[in-house]
Amino acid sequence: DRIEAVSRLWRAGNNRRVPADPRLTNQQRRRLRQMPRAVDGHTQGASYREIAEAIFGPARIADASWKTSALRDVTIDLVKDGLALIAGGYRALLRRRRRK
Repeated sequence: DRIEAVSRLWRAGNNRRVPADPRLTNQQRRRLRQMPRAVDGHTQGASYREIAEAIFGPARIADASWKTSALRDVTIDLVKDGLALIAGGYRALLRRRRRK
């Protein structure tokens, strides 16, 4: 892992293409990008529906009943998991096992 990290750093420093980190899936990367946005909205007093509209787009939210929407559950989980990362859970990212 360390050799690969150094290789990725060297590639970035020499303007070469940096391959995606194989330890995270595309879904995990997407969630990690969405969590700070969800937490920012939450700390600014936005409702879960407003946060979902900002992350997923208003068209996807308007199509479904909000109280039973799967996106509502996803948004709540993004806020909860984002707050956990801020509280020190980000260290768990460093302990992730490699995908084979």
